[in-house]
Amino acid sequence: MDVEEIVEKLSDRDLRVLLTLSEGPATVGEIAQKTGYDEGPVHRSLYWLERRGLVKRGKDSETVYVLGPEGKSYVKEGLPELRILETALERGGSVKLADLAREIPRDVLGPALGWAKRKGYVRIRTDEDGERIVEALVEGEPDDVHQRVLEALSELGEATAREVAEALGEDEETVEKALRELSGRGEILDVKDREIVRAELTEKGKEALPYAEEVLRKDWITAVTPEVLKSGEWREKDFKPYDVKAPVAPRYPGKKHPLKEVIDEIRRIFLEMGFVEVEGPLVESSFWNFDALFQPQDHAAREMQDTFYLEEPDTARLPPDEVVDEVKAVHEDGGDTGSRGWGYDWSESVARKTVLRTHTTAVSVRKLYEEEGPPVKAFSVGRVYRRETIDYKHLPEFHQCEGIILAEDVSFRELLGVLEEFYRRMGFEEVRFRPAYFPYTVLSVEPEVYFEEKGDWVELGGAGIFRPEVLRPLGFDENVTCLAWGLGVERLTMLKLGIDDIRELYMSDLKTLLDIPSIRTRAR
Repeated sequence: MDVEEIVEKLSDRDLRVLLTLSEGPATVGEIAQKTGYDEGPVHRSLYWLERRGLVKRGKDSETVYVLGPEGKSYVKEGLPELRILETALERGGSVKLADLAREIPRDVLGPALGWAKRKGYVRIRTDEDGERIVEALVEGEPDDVHQRVLEALSELGEATAREVAEALGEDEETVEKALRELSGRGEILDVKDREIVRAELTEKGKEALPYAEEVLRKDWITAVTPEVLKSGEWREKDFKPYDVKAPVAPRYPGKKHPLKEVIDEIRRIFLEMGFVEVEGPLVESSFWNFDALFQPQDHAAREMQDTFYLEEPDTARLPPDEVVDEVKAVHEDGGDTGSRGWGYDWSESVARKTVLRTHTTAVSVRKLYEEEGPPVKAFSVGRVYRRETIDYKHLPEFHQCEGIILAEDVSFRELLGVLEEFYRRMGFEEVRFRPAYFPYTVLSVEPEVYFEEKGDWVELGGAGIFRPEVLRPLGFDENVTCLAWGLGVERLTMLKLGIDDIRELYMSDLKTLLDIPSIRTRAR
């Protein structure tokens, strides 16, 4: 594409920015001032002009000043040396140092007196009684450059010495000196570096200048409007060429929270596979959360450091006595399951304790209790709570997805097939399983998926067949099998969206949430 063709496709703003640089290199701020555009659009024009080889950009930094906490208060109250002078003048030209010490904090008074003397506003003498007196040496309010600099910064927000000098109509060297002095006085000023972008024309850009002037003078039709169509103007004028690949400001249409999007995707997949969704309470009894799942009452996971127990209500109702008695028997001696149980005296009071549920398996076992028999295909997605230390992969509150299949004619092979199909629909083509242990399942496995971006296998849950010690107390005989699995939703979300820190999913930072891609966008 030759230079003339490139110039024809530039916007009027790009052309004006280009022509401004004909006067020599300039910063973004200087270009914005000359063209009347905001700095954001100028940045976009420079980016596009650089992509076309018409300009080159460079980055530099400059020192800028911002009011600190003390500086903001001094804008309203005046610098302490001015307040000392004002107090002395109000009291007839002098004031006792002891009186000043009662009005101005001692850590401020000492340095302020030093500056007041240095500026020639006051002197300190001792009277015949040995009292130290602060005596004014000027009449009226002096023209204090320090105070004027603070007031200018209050208006500008942040500024360089040059910008402050321009605002005050003052010599830049004088302002620079004042800023250095104020910077050394506690928290009056904050000093930081600000990045500046400077641009200049390339040889190709200089070659484009005549064409840019010509294009700006040309009477193009730049937009097809009803007026243009009605008037017939479009027949007589040329349409301005435009580049469909030109960069534009990012747009952020409304979208679901990324975690909600993944949860909805999980729901859709399980519903399409013929499952029904079930729910359960967040506040659960230890009976359903632990005991019904054959987890012994002295298990480490039930300790206070792992589980949130409630003070109110501190106890929960249990199911009918026949179910409680069956669970008790299974724990103590295995009941009629053929198991030896855990061999301890099971406590009903421990089972009544209330907890914030630690897993959604409690929802699954409640569903089994409510069912009279197979077949059952159910899943749940919900919040669970554990006493975790917050870090990049742990939170005390997160989501789990749980599923069960209760039937007389299912096997371990069906369990692996269901999980493989689920993960495949979630976008993971390679799935494998490795042996694991869980208190309430046998033939337990942990599904792993191959994550291309990490080049490694990642564990995404646990699965197995519910033990007889779980099913028999709920009324199911040895002919019934229950396949069960669970997975962490946040971990799945982090993998799908390329997030390394789980806390990003719960931040209220809008920019972070806007920048996280949707799972469908990422899949493409």
